[in-house]
Amino acid sequence: MTGKQRLTLIVLLTASFTLAVDFSILNVALPTIGADVGFSLENLQWIATSFALCAAGFTLLFGRVADIVGRRRMFLIGMALLGAGSLLGGLAVDPAILLIARVAQGLATAIVVPAALSLLLGSFAEGPLRDKALGLNGALMAAGFTTGAILGGLLTDLLSWRWAFFINIPIAVAVLVIAPIVLAESKPTGRTRLDVPGAITVTAGLLALVFGLTRAAETSWTDLLTLVSFAIAIVLFAAFTAIEKRAEFPLVPLGILKRSTVAWGNIAGILAFVTETSLVFLLTLYLQQVLGYTPLGAGLSFAVLGLGTVLGGIIGPKVIGAVGNKRAIVYGFIVQGIATASLVMLGTNGSAIILLLAATFIGGVANLVVIVGFMVTATSGLPDEEQGLATGLATMSQQIGITMGIPIMSAIFTAQLLALGSDSSAAVLSGVTLAIWVNAALCIATALVVSLFLRTPKAAAASA
Repeated sequence: MTGKQRLTLIVLLTASFTLAVDFSILNVALPTIGADVGFSLENLQWIATSFALCAAGFTLLFGRVADIVGRRRMFLIGMALLGAGSLLGGLAVDPAILLIARVAQGLATAIVVPAALSLLLGSFAEGPLRDKALGLNGALMAAGFTTGAILGGLLTDLLSWRWAFFINIPIAVAVLVIAPIVLAESKPTGRTRLDVPGAITVTAGLLALVFGLTRAAETSWTDLLTLVSFAIAIVLFAAFTAIEKRAEFPLVPLGILKRSTVAWGNIAGILAFVTETSLVFLLTLYLQQVLGYTPLGAGLSFAVLGLGTVLGGIIGPKVIGAVGNKRAIVYGFIVQGIATASLVMLGTNGSAIILLLAATFIGGVANLVVIVGFMVTATSGLPDEEQGLATGLATMSQQIGITMGIPIMSAIFTAQLLALGSDSSAAVLSGVTLAIWVNAALCIATALVVSLFLRTPKAAAASA
């Protein structure tokens, strides 16, 4: 890498990592925040949900806007919004202000992450250097979720939950100062404009889908509002498809979804984030409610998983170079599935932590090999005018995966508790074990589906 490429990478990865941390940094502190700001217990989840709804729902829209008005410009707007939202959240004294701050952070995530990924791809030509950059990006995005849980516990215990917001401000300021110097602005390659009807329908559909998934975890999959949300999402996605077929400048040219690498690459990406982020949730329940760990102790237990994700991001490009994108995804999912399945042997004895640490480390490495494989697969071999769209789709897959995982596994866990009619530690262990089985099965099933249906370009066929 040249010196400018290194500095570009540092700026972009710093921004992406900070926003990944924001997904989970407040989770441990939710009860404390509720008591300080005045949230009722049943409404606490909206502190996380308001962020996730915006981060997932608006990603595709803002990825396309960045293609039209300039990726660097949108990146800077997003970082400014992150700083402002973080300042507002740190100073919040009532629930409405705090939720506005979280919405601002979610919108900042939807703006910055696809723009940063597009800028990264524009700074590195296809090949080993781009694969390495994507590996580091994937590692930090995944590690950010784990780091958020650890950092949130530390800040809440040692200082105040407000520092979970304030810590973003100097980072945002530093990026805003350096980014205009090192990042080049992108220019549209031809006449284009925003597909407003498509943008409205797909964004509303994503919001309905994510809300339905969140509602399912809070109540049940048969809850009326959950079913209505899913029905609305289906109708809006159908309308979006019809709009895109006739649009002069479609938000998502449907032809891009016919590319095997884009379609199956993104499916693999969604499942990679669904399985790993939800596993963190399940093991948090296990550590706290079965083994009796404190929230901070549970968060620190995932430091080994964080190390595994960083290592996986580093070796992911090497694995791709050795066996190809497709096999990297398939082998990664198989190893992750086996490591996850071993966790069904967790018990009530404190020595089970040894198995947990070993399995999460191995699974973390494998998961990041999959994520790097997904990013390379879903964003390579495309003309420049489709790069922003492809990165928007890939980023949306990350956000949807992170958002979907916990509601899905939480619903399975809750259903088992209801079936047992108890919330004892034994019942919690049973619910966690069942959800872990499902999690591992998803990994193996995805490996099988990708091996059967993902078709790599002829140029890469030899290595894949």
